[in-house]
Amino acid sequence: MDFNHWASLIGLIISFLQVIIWPLVILLILFYLRKPLKKFLEDIIEVNFKAGPIETTARRENRMVAAASLAAATTHWGDAAQDNHQVQVAEKTKEVARVVDQLITPSTSRSLEGASVLWVDDRPLDTTYERQALEALGIQFTLSRSTEDALERLGRKSYALIISDMARPPDQHAGYTLLDKVKAMHITTPFIIYASGKKPEYIAEARRRGAFGDTNEPRELFEFVVNALKNG
Repeated sequence: MDFNHWASLIGLIISFLQVIIWPLVILLILFYLRKPLKKFLEDIIEVNFKAGPIETTARRENRMVAAASLAAATTHWGDAAQDNHQVQVAEKTKEVARVVDQLITPSTSRSLEGASVLWVDDRPLDTTYERQALEALGIQFTLSRSTEDALERLGRKSYALIISDMARPPDQHAGYTLLDKVKAMHITTPFIIYASGKKPEYIAEARRRGAFGDTNEPRELFEFVVNALKNG
């Protein structure tokens, strides 16, 4: 076997590992946090998602899926190094169930159904659970990995909302760059920055530039998205 064949084989192996590594990591997280996640499911039942008589079974199930996915996102980004990590996750996931129950009314569900959102992130696998939570409510996502691609898409189509991470190599402030260029195009679509680091100065800067919100918490992102689309 010559060098080119070996290079192709190694490339295939690397591609295969990239596909399977993320599910394996998630399985390890779920195994480590099996107790708080079990409690979360019990909390969902406890909250009971009180629905009016006109709400369909399917819609109630969608809210359950949204809450479960949002809890998985919260678990994913939790600080496993903390001694009381499992207790914190259990409390956060219980709060997630309540937030979903309070936010997603029948009228809000109708306003979210079919909403088109552009999500810009060079590592989209990292936010899979967040998207699953929102897709369960009927929101449709278009994924973009770069500022240039996002701007091209915005030039061709209108979106109800834009979500962006902050750093995309080589631009460490790509979220701000995209936001400024969107404003320069006179696009008034609500813009949310979802990135690590939630400091008052970051939030203030994002608001100064015209962002609808800036957060690194899945639950707060969920609230921002629902409120932006509901009022849009």
